[in-house]
Amino acid sequence: MKIGVISDTHSKVGKAKKVIEFLLREGAEFFIHAGDIVEVEVLDLLEQSGKKYVAVYGNNDAHLAEYHNKYNLVQEPNYFKLSNLKFKLMHLPFYMTPDADVVISGHTHTFHSEYKGDTLFLNPGEVCARSKPISECAMLDVKEHNLIVTHFTRESKTEEFIPKVINYAR
Repeated sequence: MKIGVISDTHSKVGKAKKVIEFLLREGAEFFIHAGDIVEVEVLDLLEQSGKKYVAVYGNNDAHLAEYHNKYNLVQEPNYFKLSNLKFKLMHLPFYMTPDADVVISGHTHTFHSEYKGDTLFLNPGEVCARSKPISECAMLDVKEHNLIVTHFTRESKTEEFIPKVINYAR
């Protein structure tokens, strides 16, 4: 199963649209947004993707509570099952314990992927290109014996996403 993972879109709806469309072209079957959604239009884009998704509230998302029942918004930490794996989703990296197969966070605006013990820790970086002139996202490809993380980067004012593949045996 291919899972598109994004975070920290902030007010950059156009960048979020490009990333979501790109991940769809790459075969995303499910989306995870690790918070700081900021704009309801980003939730609309996830809805319009035609794929199932989950989005966690970030520290800049309190105003989105009025849309809680309209979208698949969750509070952190949120646990769920997907592709026979237990996921833990949060925005703030405060619950970084290995109590799930995959732990996804955002907030730092920095890509991080590490497989420790039996747990994958993943932060897809920032879509918004606020901390650096690069928009980032990740694809998590769940295989029977592998977890494959592809970190995609796109420099501002360019169209090309550059992949970096990390393969973890499990």
